[in-house]
Amino acid sequence: MENQEEKKQLIIGTLKEKSVLKQKVFDNAFSSFCILKDILKTLSKDVNGSLGSIDQRIKLEYTDRSSFDAQIKVAGDILLFSMHSNIFQFDREHPAWKTSYIQKNKYNAYSGIINIYNFLADSFKYSRMDDLGYLIARIFINHENQYFVEGKRQMGMLFSNYGNEEINKKSLQIIIETAIQYSLEFDLLVPPYDTVKIATVGQVEAKIQHSRIITGKRLGFQFNSDDVLIDNSKET
Repeated sequence: MENQEEKKQLIIGTLKEKSVLKQKVFDNAFSSFCILKDILKTLSKDVNGSLGSIDQRIKLEYTDRSSFDAQIKVAGDILLFSMHSNIFQFDREHPAWKTSYIQKNKYNAYSGIINIYNFLADSFKYSRMDDLGYLIARIFINHENQYFVEGKRQMGMLFSNYGNEEINKKSLQIIIETAIQYSLEFDLLVPPYDTVKIATVGQVEAKIQHSRIITGKRLGFQFNSDDVLIDNSKET
């Protein structure tokens, strides 16, 4: 009976401590995601107003896909912003554990995640289900609204910010604008010849470009110079 009582108290303690903390993390991340949606909507209107009567195809188009998903079309690109509904803890190999902020309180390592993906707009327009999209950044937000961004090249941020800077509208605006600029500079490259030199009759009938070539930026090339950054390392 005593052992059962200890187990029950352990369950109660875990619910009061860890589960309540996770709910707080979720609330913070979701609140930031709602602000992010508003920024995307406003940015679309502002940019389109500045573009005037220029080619309509390059104008921004904002779409609220669901409670946890939003997208913005920028010319030939789509940036998909997706918040995960669950809360995560960094794995033990993650560099975040080396920060004094997490070392002094392990619960600071629990975060909500907002992912930013870059797709080609034509992949959705023509239902090319095998086309590739790339995770260009992800935003981590914890129970104290502290945040950092992990991502490609200029999307990377110093971990030294973690524990010293709460996420807010201004920081989200910078993240969004940086992601858009990165995507516009991130070009679609011609696939290697050997990848597409052979096609079957069936592939031709189904249109080669839809069934044979899995289209995605930098197709066929490794991201040697685009490895994930977490410390603002200089590009090589």
